[in-house]
Amino acid sequence: MPVEMPSAPDPKRQFALQVVERLQQAGFQALWAGGCVRDLLLQRVAQDFDVATSARPNDVINLFGRRRTQTVGASFGVILVLGPRAAGPVEVATFRSDGEYLDGRRPEQVTFTSAEQDAHRRDFTINGMFYDPLTEQVADYVDGQTDLTAKLVRAIGSPADRMREDKLRMLRAVRFAATLEFDLDPATAAAISDMASELREVSAERISQELHKMLINSQRARALQLCHDLGLLDMILPDVFLDPDPGVRRSWQTAHDMLAHLLEPTFEVCMACLLHALEPSRPGASQSPVVNICRRLRFSNQQTTHIDWLVANQQPILSARQLTQPQLFRLLAQPLISPLLQLVTARCRAYQESDQSVLFCREVLQNTSPGTLNPAALISGDDLIGIGLRPGRQFQGILDAVRDAQLDGQVSTAEEAVCLARKLHDHPTGQSSHDASDSNT
Repeated sequence: MPVEMPSAPDPKRQFALQVVERLQQAGFQALWAGGCVRDLLLQRVAQDFDVATSARPNDVINLFGRRRTQTVGASFGVILVLGPRAAGPVEVATFRSDGEYLDGRRPEQVTFTSAEQDAHRRDFTINGMFYDPLTEQVADYVDGQTDLTAKLVRAIGSPADRMREDKLRMLRAVRFAATLEFDLDPATAAAISDMASELREVSAERISQELHKMLINSQRARALQLCHDLGLLDMILPDVFLDPDPGVRRSWQTAHDMLAHLLEPTFEVCMACLLHALEPSRPGASQSPVVNICRRLRFSNQQTTHIDWLVANQQPILSARQLTQPQLFRLLAQPLISPLLQLVTARCRAYQESDQSVLFCREVLQNTSPGTLNPAALISGDDLIGIGLRPGRQFQGILDAVRDAQLDGQVSTAEEAVCLARKLHDHPTGQSSHDASDSNT
Protein backbone atom coordinates (compact mmCIF):
# COMPACT_ATOMS: atom_id res chain seq x y z
CA MET A 1 0.00 0.00 0.00
CA PRO A 2 1.95 3.06 -1.25
CA VAL A 3 2.08 6.27 0.75
CA GLU A 4 1.43 9.39 -1.32
CA MET A 5 3.25 12.60 -0.48
CA PRO A 6 0.94 15.54 0.31
CA SER A 7 0.52 18.15 -2.42
CA ALA A 8 1.32 20.98 0.01
CA PRO A 9 3.95 20.97 2.79
CA ASP A 10 2.58 19.89 6.17
CA PRO A 11 4.54 21.50 9.05
CA LYS A 12 3.63 18.65 11.43
CA ARG A 13 4.78 16.03 8.96
CA GLN A 14 7.98 17.89 8.14
CA PHE A 15 8.94 18.26 11.80
CA ALA A 16 8.13 14.61 12.53
CA LEU A 17 10.39 13.67 9.62
CA GLN A 18 13.18 15.81 11.08
CA VAL A 19 12.79 14.11 14.48
CA VAL A 20 13.15 10.67 12.89
CA GLU A 21 16.13 11.83 10.86
CA ARG A 22 17.89 13.26 13.93
CA LEU A 23 17.35 10.08 15.94
CA GLN A 24 18.57 7.85 13.11
CA GLN A 25 21.65 10.02 12.57
CA ALA A 26 22.44 9.51 16.27
CA GLY A 27 22.40 5.74 15.73
CA PHE A 28 18.92 4.93 17.03
CA GLN A 29 16.08 3.16 15.30
CA ALA A 30 13.21 5.62 14.80
CA LEU A 31 9.89 5.19 13.01
CA TRP A 32 6.53 6.84 12.70
CA ALA A 33 3.99 4.81 14.66
CA GLY A 34 0.30 4.22 15.22
CA GLY A 35 -2.57 6.20 13.76
CA CYS A 36 -0.48 8.35 11.44
CA VAL A 37 0.79 5.22 9.66
CA ARG A 38 -2.78 3.92 9.31
CA ASP A 39 -3.95 7.24 7.87
CA LEU A 40 -1.03 7.53 5.48
CA LEU A 41 -1.64 4.03 4.12
CA LEU A 42 -5.33 4.91 3.68
CA GLN A 43 -4.33 8.11 1.84
CA ARG A 44 -5.97 10.16 4.57
CA VAL A 45 -4.59 13.33 6.14
CA ALA A 46 -2.79 12.37 9.35
CA GLN A 47 -3.65 14.69 12.24
CA ASP A 48 -0.68 13.83 14.45
CA PHE A 49 2.64 12.11 13.93
CA ASP A 50 4.02 9.96 16.73
CA VAL A 51 7.56 8.57 16.74
CA ALA A 52 8.64 5.24 18.25
CA THR A 53 12.33 4.72 18.86
CA SER A 54 15.00 2.54 20.42
CA ALA A 55 16.34 5.66 22.16
CA ARG A 56 15.66 5.80 25.90
CA PRO A 57 13.97 8.88 27.38
CA ASN A 58 17.29 10.37 28.58
CA ASP A 59 18.75 9.82 25.13
CA VAL A 60 15.90 11.80 23.59
CA ILE A 61 16.30 14.61 26.13
CA ASN A 62 20.07 14.80 25.59
CA LEU A 63 19.70 14.72 21.81
CA PHE A 64 17.08 17.48 21.50
CA GLY A 65 17.95 19.45 24.65
CA ARG A 66 16.00 20.13 27.81
CA ARG A 67 14.58 23.39 26.47
CA ARG A 68 12.99 21.56 23.54
CA THR A 69 11.64 18.55 25.43
CA GLN A 70 8.98 17.86 28.04
CA THR A 71 8.89 14.74 30.21
CA VAL A 72 5.14 14.16 30.08
CA GLY A 73 5.42 10.39 30.45
CA ALA A 74 9.06 9.53 31.02
CA SER A 75 8.19 6.55 33.23
CA PHE A 76 6.36 5.07 30.23
CA GLY A 77 9.13 6.09 27.86
CA VAL A 78 7.28 9.11 26.42
CA ILE A 79 8.93 12.47 25.74
CA LEU A 80 7.47 15.46 23.90
CA VAL A 81 9.85 17.12 21.47
CA LEU A 82 8.80 20.71 20.89
CA GLY A 83 8.77 21.94 17.32
CA PRO A 84 8.07 25.24 15.57
CA ARG A 85 4.79 26.94 16.33
CA ALA A 86 3.20 25.76 13.09
CA ALA A 87 4.22 22.14 13.72
CA GLY A 88 3.65 21.77 17.44
CA PRO A 89 5.13 18.94 19.53
CA VAL A 90 5.88 15.39 18.45
CA GLU A 91 5.46 12.54 20.93
CA VAL A 92 8.55 10.33 20.99
CA ALA A 93 8.08 6.97 22.76
CA THR A 94 10.68 4.32 23.46
CA PHE A 95 9.81 0.83 22.18
CA ARG A 96 8.31 -1.00 25.13
CA SER A 97 6.29 -3.93 26.39
CA ASP A 98 3.75 -3.39 29.16
CA GLY A 99 3.29 -5.06 32.51
CA GLU A 100 -0.06 -5.67 34.20
CA TYR A 101 -2.90 -3.18 33.85
CA LEU A 102 -4.47 -3.01 37.30
CA ASP A 103 -6.52 0.17 36.83
CA GLY A 104 -8.01 -0.63 33.42
CA ARG A 105 -6.10 2.23 31.83
CA ARG A 106 -2.30 2.06 32.13
CA PRO A 107 0.36 -0.56 32.94
CA GLU A 108 1.95 -0.78 36.37
CA GLN A 109 5.39 -0.91 34.76
CA VAL A 110 6.99 -1.05 31.31
CA THR A 111 10.05 -2.74 29.87
CA PHE A 112 11.99 -1.08 27.08
CA THR A 113 12.26 -3.50 24.19
CA SER A 114 12.14 -3.89 20.39
CA ALA A 115 9.84 -2.52 17.69
CA GLU A 116 8.23 -5.94 17.17
CA GLN A 117 7.41 -6.39 20.85
CA ASP A 118 6.15 -2.79 21.00
CA ALA A 119 3.75 -3.52 18.14
CA HIS A 120 2.21 -6.45 20.02
CA ARG A 121 1.29 -4.34 23.06
CA ARG A 122 -0.79 -1.88 20.98
CA ASP A 123 -4.58 -1.95 20.64
CA PHE A 124 -5.64 -2.76 17.06
CA THR A 125 -3.74 -4.17 14.09
CA ILE A 126 -4.46 -1.12 11.95
CA ASN A 127 -2.81 1.03 14.68
CA GLY A 128 0.12 -1.33 15.27
CA MET A 129 2.27 -0.58 12.23
CA PHE A 130 5.44 1.49 11.84
CA TYR A 131 6.74 3.53 8.90
CA ASP A 132 10.21 4.78 8.13
CA PRO A 133 9.73 8.10 6.29
CA LEU A 134 13.36 8.11 5.16
CA THR A 135 13.34 4.71 3.43
CA GLU A 136 9.54 4.79 2.87
CA GLN A 137 9.24 1.26 4.25
CA VAL A 138 6.40 -0.13 6.41
CA ALA A 139 7.26 -2.37 9.36
CA ASP A 140 4.19 -4.52 10.04
CA TYR A 141 4.42 -7.23 12.71
CA VAL A 142 0.66 -7.62 13.30
CA ASP A 143 -0.84 -7.97 9.80
CA GLY A 144 -2.20 -4.45 9.94
CA GLN A 145 -1.92 -3.97 6.19
CA THR A 146 -4.01 -7.09 5.64
CA ASP A 147 -6.74 -5.72 7.87
CA LEU A 148 -6.57 -2.29 6.21
CA THR A 149 -7.18 -3.97 2.87
CA ALA A 150 -10.02 -6.03 4.37
CA LYS A 151 -11.43 -2.91 6.11
CA LEU A 152 -11.41 -4.66 9.47
CA VAL A 153 -10.86 -3.42 13.02
CA ARG A 154 -9.23 -6.29 14.89
CA ALA A 155 -7.60 -6.34 18.31
CA ILE A 156 -3.97 -7.41 18.46
CA GLY A 157 -3.66 -10.80 20.12
CA SER A 158 -6.44 -11.66 22.58
CA PRO A 159 -9.32 -9.15 22.22
CA ALA A 160 -10.39 -9.68 25.84
CA ASP A 161 -6.85 -8.99 27.06
CA ARG A 162 -6.60 -5.81 25.00
CA MET A 163 -9.97 -4.53 26.28
CA ARG A 164 -9.14 -5.50 29.85
CA GLU A 165 -5.91 -3.53 29.72
CA ASP A 166 -7.72 -0.33 28.82
CA LYS A 167 -11.52 -0.44 28.93
CA LEU A 168 -11.77 2.68 26.76
CA ARG A 169 -10.56 0.54 23.86
CA MET A 170 -14.12 -0.76 23.59
CA LEU A 171 -15.28 2.71 22.53
CA ARG A 172 -12.19 3.28 20.42
CA ALA A 173 -12.94 0.11 18.46
CA VAL A 174 -16.43 1.43 17.72
CA ARG A 175 -15.08 4.83 16.71
CA PHE A 176 -12.52 3.39 14.32
CA ALA A 177 -15.06 1.01 12.78
CA ALA A 178 -17.59 3.81 12.31
CA THR A 179 -15.38 6.67 11.18
CA LEU A 180 -13.27 4.52 8.86
CA GLU A 181 -16.37 2.65 7.63
CA PHE A 182 -14.74 -0.65 8.55
CA ASP A 183 -16.22 -3.82 9.99
CA LEU A 184 -15.51 -5.06 13.50
CA ASP A 185 -13.69 -8.37 13.69
CA PRO A 186 -16.23 -10.86 15.17
CA ALA A 187 -13.92 -11.94 18.01
CA THR A 188 -13.21 -8.31 18.89
CA ALA A 189 -16.93 -7.46 18.80
CA ALA A 190 -17.76 -10.46 21.00
CA ALA A 191 -15.19 -9.40 23.60
CA ILE A 192 -16.62 -5.88 23.68
CA SER A 193 -20.17 -7.17 24.05
CA ASP A 194 -19.15 -9.49 26.89
CA MET A 195 -17.28 -6.72 28.72
CA ALA A 196 -19.56 -3.76 27.97
CA SER A 197 -20.61 -3.30 31.60
CA GLU A 198 -16.96 -2.66 32.52
CA LEU A 199 -17.09 0.63 30.64
CA ARG A 200 -18.46 2.01 33.92
CA GLU A 201 -14.90 1.83 35.24
CA VAL A 202 -13.68 4.39 32.69
CA SER A 203 -13.63 8.06 33.74
CA ALA A 204 -16.37 10.32 32.44
CA GLU A 205 -13.81 12.64 30.87
CA ARG A 206 -12.30 9.88 28.70
CA ILE A 207 -15.73 8.60 27.63
CA SER A 208 -16.77 12.15 26.71
CA GLN A 209 -13.70 12.62 24.55
CA GLU A 210 -14.50 9.48 22.55
CA LEU A 211 -18.17 10.44 22.35
CA HIS A 212 -17.20 13.84 20.97
CA LYS A 213 -14.99 12.29 18.27
CA MET A 214 -17.76 9.88 17.27
CA LEU A 215 -20.56 12.44 17.09
CA ILE A 216 -18.81 15.16 15.10
CA ASN A 217 -17.88 12.60 12.43
CA SER A 218 -20.12 12.07 9.41
CA GLN A 219 -20.59 8.41 10.45
CA ARG A 220 -22.12 9.41 13.79
CA ALA A 221 -25.31 7.38 13.24
CA ARG A 222 -23.34 4.20 12.57
CA ALA A 223 -21.27 4.81 15.71
CA LEU A 224 -24.47 5.05 17.76
CA GLN A 225 -25.80 1.86 16.15
CA LEU A 226 -22.61 -0.04 17.03
CA CYS A 227 -22.69 1.30 20.59
CA HIS A 228 -26.27 0.07 20.90
CA ASP A 229 -25.60 -3.33 19.34
CA LEU A 230 -22.61 -3.98 21.61
CA GLY A 231 -24.34 -2.83 24.81
CA LEU A 232 -22.14 0.25 25.25
CA LEU A 233 -24.91 2.80 24.81
CA ASP A 234 -26.62 1.67 28.01
CA MET A 235 -23.35 2.24 29.85
CA ILE A 236 -22.73 5.70 28.37
CA LEU A 237 -26.27 7.01 28.90
CA PRO A 238 -28.03 4.75 31.39
CA ASP A 239 -30.14 7.77 32.42
CA VAL A 240 -31.75 7.63 28.96
CA PHE A 241 -31.56 4.16 27.50
CA LEU A 242 -32.19 2.23 30.72
CA ASP A 243 -35.06 4.54 31.68
CA PRO A 244 -38.14 2.61 32.88
CA ASP A 245 -40.33 4.72 30.59
CA PRO A 246 -40.57 2.68 27.33
CA GLY A 247 -40.95 5.85 25.28
CA VAL A 248 -37.70 7.27 26.57
CA ARG A 249 -35.91 3.93 26.44
CA ARG A 250 -36.83 3.40 22.81
CA SER A 251 -35.70 6.89 21.85
CA TRP A 252 -32.27 5.62 20.81
CA GLN A 253 -33.70 4.62 17.41
CA THR A 254 -35.15 8.08 16.90
CA ALA A 255 -31.88 9.60 18.10
CA HIS A 256 -30.07 7.40 15.56
CA ASP A 257 -32.36 8.63 12.79
CA MET A 258 -31.93 12.24 13.89
CA LEU A 259 -28.15 11.91 13.79
CA ALA A 260 -28.39 10.42 10.31
CA HIS A 261 -30.20 13.54 9.06
CA LEU A 262 -27.66 16.03 10.44
CA LEU A 263 -25.14 17.76 8.18
CA GLU A 264 -21.99 19.09 9.86
CA PRO A 265 -23.61 19.66 13.26
CA THR A 266 -21.93 20.85 16.41
CA PHE A 267 -21.31 18.40 19.23
CA GLU A 268 -24.05 20.14 21.21
CA VAL A 269 -26.65 19.50 18.49
CA CYS A 270 -25.65 15.82 18.37
CA MET A 271 -25.99 15.47 22.13
CA ALA A 272 -29.35 17.24 22.00
CA CYS A 273 -30.45 14.52 19.55
CA LEU A 274 -29.48 11.83 22.05
CA LEU A 275 -31.29 13.62 24.87
CA HIS A 276 -34.20 15.04 22.88
CA ALA A 277 -36.86 12.94 24.66
CA LEU A 278 -35.85 14.02 28.18
CA GLU A 279 -37.58 16.65 30.27
CA PRO A 280 -35.73 19.98 29.88
CA SER A 281 -35.10 22.62 32.52
CA ARG A 282 -38.07 24.60 33.76
CA PRO A 283 -38.00 27.98 35.50
CA GLY A 284 -37.93 27.62 39.26
CA ALA A 285 -37.43 23.85 39.13
CA SER A 286 -34.41 21.88 40.21
CA GLN A 287 -31.91 21.08 37.48
CA SER A 288 -33.15 18.91 34.66
CA PRO A 289 -32.16 15.34 33.67
CA VAL A 290 -30.38 16.91 30.69
CA VAL A 291 -28.20 19.03 32.97
CA ASN A 292 -27.56 16.08 35.29
CA ILE A 293 -26.32 13.95 32.38
CA CYS A 294 -24.10 16.70 30.98
CA ARG A 295 -22.53 17.26 34.38
CA ARG A 296 -22.02 13.55 34.94
CA LEU A 297 -20.17 13.38 31.63
CA ARG A 298 -18.08 16.39 32.67
CA PHE A 299 -19.16 18.64 29.82
CA SER A 300 -18.17 22.28 30.11
CA ASN A 301 -20.66 24.74 31.58
CA GLN A 302 -21.16 26.27 28.14
CA GLN A 303 -21.78 22.91 26.49
CA THR A 304 -24.25 22.00 29.24
CA THR A 305 -26.14 25.28 28.89
CA HIS A 306 -26.32 24.98 25.12
CA ILE A 307 -27.49 21.36 25.10
CA ASP A 308 -30.14 22.05 27.75
CA TRP A 309 -31.40 25.10 25.83
CA LEU A 310 -31.63 23.15 22.57
CA VAL A 311 -33.62 20.34 24.18
CA ALA A 312 -35.90 22.82 25.95
CA ASN A 313 -36.73 24.84 22.84
CA GLN A 314 -37.76 22.10 20.44
CA GLN A 315 -41.42 22.62 21.27
CA PRO A 316 -41.45 26.43 20.83
CA ILE A 317 -40.11 25.92 17.28
CA LEU A 318 -42.69 23.23 16.58
CA SER A 319 -45.37 25.67 17.82
CA ALA A 320 -43.86 28.71 16.12
CA ARG A 321 -47.02 29.65 14.19
CA GLN A 322 -48.95 29.93 17.44
CA LEU A 323 -46.48 32.36 19.03
CA THR A 324 -47.13 36.09 19.15
CA GLN A 325 -44.76 38.25 17.12
CA PRO A 326 -42.78 39.34 20.21
CA GLN A 327 -42.47 35.72 21.35
CA LEU A 328 -41.38 34.60 17.90
CA PHE A 329 -38.87 37.42 17.45
CA ARG A 330 -37.35 36.79 20.88
CA LEU A 331 -36.91 33.12 20.01
CA LEU A 332 -35.49 33.69 16.53
CA ALA A 333 -33.03 36.28 17.84
CA GLN A 334 -31.33 33.76 20.12
CA PRO A 335 -27.65 33.03 19.31
CA LEU A 336 -28.34 29.28 19.00
CA ILE A 337 -31.30 29.57 16.65
CA SER A 338 -29.45 28.03 13.69
CA PRO A 339 -28.45 24.82 15.54
CA LEU A 340 -31.93 24.69 17.08
CA LEU A 341 -33.55 24.73 13.63
CA GLN A 342 -31.09 22.06 12.54
CA LEU A 343 -32.08 19.91 15.54
CA VAL A 344 -35.83 20.32 14.98
CA THR A 345 -35.48 19.61 11.25
CA ALA A 346 -33.72 16.34 12.07
CA ARG A 347 -36.41 15.53 14.62
CA CYS A 348 -39.24 16.13 12.15
CA ARG A 349 -37.59 13.85 9.60
CA ALA A 350 -36.88 11.14 12.15
CA TYR A 351 -40.50 11.21 13.39
CA GLN A 352 -41.74 11.57 9.80
CA GLU A 353 -43.62 14.71 10.79
CA SER A 354 -44.17 17.96 8.93
CA ASP A 355 -41.34 20.48 9.08
CA GLN A 356 -43.57 23.41 8.12
CA SER A 357 -42.90 25.15 11.43
CA VAL A 358 -39.17 25.10 10.72
CA LEU A 359 -39.71 26.39 7.21
CA PHE A 360 -41.90 29.15 8.65
CA CYS A 361 -39.13 30.18 11.05
CA ARG A 362 -36.54 30.16 8.29
CA GLU A 363 -38.80 32.31 6.13
CA VAL A 364 -39.26 34.85 8.93
CA LEU A 365 -35.50 34.96 9.48
CA GLN A 366 -34.89 35.46 5.78
CA ASN A 367 -37.48 38.21 5.38
CA THR A 368 -36.86 40.11 8.63
CA SER A 369 -33.88 42.40 9.03
CA PRO A 370 -31.69 41.94 12.13
CA GLY A 371 -32.66 45.44 13.24
CA THR A 372 -36.34 44.50 13.18
CA LEU A 373 -35.87 41.06 14.69
CA ASN A 374 -33.67 42.22 17.54
CA PRO A 375 -33.59 46.03 17.72
CA ALA A 376 -31.68 47.91 20.39
CA ALA A 377 -33.75 48.35 23.54
CA LEU A 378 -35.52 51.70 23.73
CA ILE A 379 -35.21 52.03 27.52
CA SER A 380 -33.32 50.46 30.41
CA GLY A 381 -33.70 50.20 34.14
CA ASP A 382 -31.71 53.41 34.51
CA ASP A 383 -34.28 55.17 32.35
CA LEU A 384 -37.06 53.99 34.66
CA ILE A 385 -35.17 55.31 37.66
CA GLY A 386 -34.57 58.55 35.76
CA ILE A 387 -38.30 59.16 35.43
CA GLY A 388 -38.82 58.64 39.14
CA LEU A 389 -39.79 54.98 39.34
CA ARG A 390 -38.44 53.04 42.28
CA PRO A 391 -36.63 49.74 41.62
CA GLY A 392 -38.80 46.82 42.61
CA ARG A 393 -40.35 43.54 41.57
CA GLN A 394 -42.33 45.14 38.75
CA PHE A 395 -39.25 46.68 37.07
CA GLN A 396 -38.44 43.67 34.89
CA GLY A 397 -42.09 43.16 34.02
CA ILE A 398 -42.33 46.76 32.79
CA LEU A 399 -39.13 46.42 30.73
CA ASP A 400 -40.39 43.16 29.22
CA ALA A 401 -43.76 44.64 28.35
CA VAL A 402 -42.13 47.65 26.70
CA ARG A 403 -39.83 45.33 24.78
CA ASP A 404 -42.82 43.28 23.58
CA ALA A 405 -44.56 46.46 22.43
CA GLN A 406 -41.39 47.45 20.56
CA LEU A 407 -41.15 44.05 18.84
CA ASP A 408 -44.85 44.28 17.97
CA GLY A 409 -44.36 47.71 16.38
CA GLN A 410 -46.50 49.52 18.94
CA VAL A 411 -43.68 51.81 20.12
CA SER A 412 -40.64 52.91 18.13
CA THR A 413 -39.01 55.77 20.05
CA ALA A 414 -37.58 56.24 23.51
CA GLU A 415 -40.26 58.83 24.28
CA GLU A 416 -43.05 56.40 23.38
CA ALA A 417 -41.35 53.71 25.46
CA VAL A 418 -41.10 55.99 28.51
CA CYS A 419 -44.73 56.96 28.15
CA LEU A 420 -45.78 53.31 28.02
CA ALA A 421 -43.60 52.51 31.03
CA ARG A 422 -45.35 55.22 33.06
CA LYS A 423 -48.76 53.82 32.11
CA LEU A 424 -47.71 50.29 33.03
CA HIS A 425 -46.39 51.50 36.36
CA ASP A 426 -49.51 53.48 37.18
CA HIS A 427 -51.92 50.85 35.87
CA PRO A 428 -50.24 47.42 36.12
CA THR A 429 -51.93 44.65 34.11
CA GLY A 430 -49.84 41.60 35.07
CA GLN A 431 -47.11 39.75 33.30
CA SER A 432 -45.81 40.73 29.88
CA SER A 433 -47.08 38.67 26.98
CA HIS A 434 -43.81 36.77 26.46
CA ASP A 435 -43.58 35.39 30.00
CA ALA A 436 -45.98 32.51 29.66
CA SER A 437 -44.46 30.66 26.74
CA ASP A 438 -40.86 31.59 26.01
CA SER A 439 -39.25 31.65 29.46
CA ASN A 440 -36.77 29.07 28.16
CA THR A 441 -35.56 31.31 25.36
